[in-house]
Amino acid sequence: MSVQSHSFWRRNSLSLVFLFFFVIAIMAQAFTGWKEYNQQLVEENAKEISFSAYLGSGHFVSATFENFESEFLQMTLYVLLTISLRQIGSAESKSLDQKEEVDREPKASPDAPWPVKKGGWILKLYSNSLSIAFAILFLASWIIHLFGSWRDQNAENLVKHQPLVSLGTFLTEPRFWFETFQNWQSEFLSVLGIVFLSIYLRQKGSPESKPVDAPHLETGKG
Repeated sequence: MSVQSHSFWRRNSLSLVFLFFFVIAIMAQAFTGWKEYNQQLVEENAKEISFSAYLGSGHFVSATFENFESEFLQMTLYVLLTISLRQIGSAESKSLDQKEEVDREPKASPDAPWPVKKGGWILKLYSNSLSIAFAILFLASWIIHLFGSWRDQNAENLVKHQPLVSLGTFLTEPRFWFETFQNWQSEFLSVLGIVFLSIYLRQKGSPESKPVDAPHLETGKG
């Protein structure tokens, strides 16, 4: 059966469901964040802001991109570290001894992506494009988180009639780094969870699990 014989939903259901979850969650975050931010302003005897103004505020930008940042860092490290590091028995690890399909050298074929057919530096770049894309997304999110958090700090200072701080000074203070590391540690823990728990636990039908009857020390998805 060809790919095109399946419906659009069947072909893309996993992406579409997670896109739906993302849209609902970020809308809920924006609305509740706006309410919470206005409560803070009222407590400081400051004027409330509109929802559209909140979407451009440092409070919303910082909260959003500090989460994006940690997710993209997680994926960057996961993609890169699983190239050479192993965990015996984990469904998320390559075999300890055997070469796997992902390790084979790319060969041009009629169905291969065009960078494979092109070869040279384009193929080299394409061979590492997943980790590069995640790394760029991480760095962009980190920078936007930094500027959003800095703007939020200065917005708080204005409300409290305190002096504004420069970006350089803000980088030396604990607030931004606390926001950063509280997200990073949770991402590292979640990766550790899937790597380790998939040694002993199973989920029938999931490609992230080994077969239910696979031995605990069988490494990879089998």
